Amino acid sequence: MESLGDLLRQMKSPRFREESQKIAGRLLSDPLVLELRAQHPELTDQELMTNLSKLYQYVGDRGHCDNCPGLDNCPNDFQGHYTKLSVEPSESGAKLYDRKTPCHKQLTRQHEQQVKQRIHSFYIDERALNEGYNPKEIVAKDSNRVPAVVQIFQYISDTKQNGLSPQGLYLEGGFGTGKTFLASYLLHELAKVGHTGVIVYMPDFVEDLKSMFQDNNRMKETMDIMKHTDLLIFDDIGAENLSSWVRDHVLGSILNYRMNRKPTFYTSNYSLADLQKHLSFTNKDGEEFYKGERLMNRISPFVKVIRVEGENKRGGMSNS
Repeated sequence: MESLGDLLRQMKSPRFREESQKIAGRLLSDPLVLELRAQHPELTDQELMTNLSKLYQYVGDRGHCDNCPGLDNCPNDFQGHYTKLSVEPSESGAKLYDRKTPCHKQLTRQHEQQVKQRIHSFYIDERALNEGYNPKEIVAKDSNRVPAVVQIFQYISDTKQNGLSPQGLYLEGGFGTGKTFLASYLLHELAKVGHTGVIVYMPDFVEDLKSMFQDNNRMKETMDIMKHTDLLIFDDIGAENLSSWVRDHVLGSILNYRMNRKPTFYTSNYSLADLQKHLSFTNKDGEEFYKGERLMNRISPFVKVIRVEGENKRGGMSNS
């Protein structure tokens, strides 16, 4: 590596000065710099020469952006950002300032990250939440479920326009018709406009509750998250191995808090009538009709039922 003294001596040499002048000349004649000068005739040659490094960065960043290789391969010094110049008046004349500005791809990524931060999932395959959502593809995927898709689109539109309603949706249908996918799409779309959401895979959640008996803080924290989130989805309700304690003290407590406050959503292979039968029976206590009915009174009045028809498309990803 050359010493600082060697570099300083080179900078004083006629050849170095000549090369510097050539670089400055090319830079000042660059179309972007000429455009800047046309927009700001108050900029003096001295101000431009003083800020050659800013001009160099500005021109270089713009060239990279015009031939963008993608955000992950961004060659700019500050990945996902480009140099933006501004001119401000001062007592000594116009001054040139620069700042790093995020490009549209960086802004899109930041927005997606913010959306993901608003969504909390329990026991859900992350691929269901991270999958790309294209409304046209959703409609075209299976014509049999178009009526259900249209109603979900309408719910999303109404919520964006009017705000949250206490009424949620109950998506019922056979195996693999895309209920989880559609619920995740709804959650993702409403998270884009600032709403928080939780999606819970019921069979695994109920099993995990057993381990929470010894951890009251974790149980309280989990239940509080579900009580207070803007949007709560119980995925595949009816497939869990229910106990009276889970039904009465966990689900009952969560739904009792949310009813008339915030919407709760469900996906299930059961109709509401069949779900009530499921909720009325536990292996330990047998049939308890009134307790099942009590919980259903916190579900049925607060949902619109949407029947999701279609072929069973379940493959490697859980998509009930």
